[in-house]
Amino acid sequence: MIVQTSRGKRFLFWSGGLFLCFLFSFSIAVSLGSTEIDAGTVWKVILVQLGVISAKGGGFDPASAAIVWQLRLPRVLLAAAVGAALALAGTVFQGLLKNPLADPYILGVSSGSSVGAALVMVTGWGLGRLGGWTISAFSFAGGCLALLLVLRLAKTDIQLRTESLILSGVVINAFFGAVLTLIISVSDEEMQRIQFWLFGSFTLKEWQHVWAVVPVLCIAFIISWIFSRELNLFALGDRSASHLGVSVLHVRLFLLIVASLLTAVAVSVSGAIGFVGLVIPHVMRMLTGADHRTLLPLSALAGAIFLIWGDCLARLLISPAELPVGVITAFVGAPFFACILKKNQHKLSA
Repeated sequence: MIVQTSRGKRFLFWSGGLFLCFLFSFSIAVSLGSTEIDAGTVWKVILVQLGVISAKGGGFDPASAAIVWQLRLPRVLLAAAVGAALALAGTVFQGLLKNPLADPYILGVSSGSSVGAALVMVTGWGLGRLGGWTISAFSFAGGCLALLLVLRLAKTDIQLRTESLILSGVVINAFFGAVLTLIISVSDEEMQRIQFWLFGSFTLKEWQHVWAVVPVLCIAFIISWIFSRELNLFALGDRSASHLGVSVLHVRLFLLIVASLLTAVAVSVSGAIGFVGLVIPHVMRMLTGADHRTLLPLSALAGAIFLIWGDCLARLLISPAELPVGVITAFVGAPFFACILKKNQHKLSA
């Protein structure tokens, strides 16, 4: 009882703190830009658009309202949703594979999604029918194909072992990476656009992109949280989890599909943004513990905050030009990855 009370207080502390940090980050991110708009005006515009207060009592000009509602708000919310999605997927992957180096890209989903997007940019396939959704659709299809190939390669008889999944992900990543290099090499005109997309960006994103990610994120979060007990038991080993009533093969396969498709949806609208799914779950596990009932929501919230600030830096560091947000996350994530790798070197070589 004392342990549960302590755990509950710790969860309330971290969830409350992260939520306040999210509100602060959200307000600042929407305020910052070439035209500075104070946080009070930002919230007035939001409340007017939601019908909470009347437009007459808003006290802001139409230009500010248009900047906030049509340009900055969708971008910031999309950054938050993608950050939460990647962090949630990373938490699930690390729990399933019992590997602190696992992230949403370990199964090749990112490489497959990138190939799908690059094909559209080079060939123009589907642009007439799907319009602005073409890149997202092909990117999503590429991610699904990569996942299917990994699962097919890793499955032997009825087994789906962690080691096989990781090695299969490395193989599929290498294959799709080679395909992507070939596409870039034969397309001089689209090379810069493809390379910019590969590092991730939220430039010119609209409300439709937000609504493409948010429903999938909510469904994936609910499913993952329902299976939080099973994720906790995976830490004991497959045999122990099986003895405690977990259908190891089916649960692992199902959650791998959920997390991989969540990653594919995020990549399809924002491009390939690395290290979010590696850094955030690892940090939150060190700070709040390994219980997935609390780790999943806290990691999603922290991932949203992390990518909001990453996008802010991408917009402002070399303004009026803009950096790909993946550059920012790589500067943070690469040293962090090196530290984790060094710390777990003895485990990997065992």
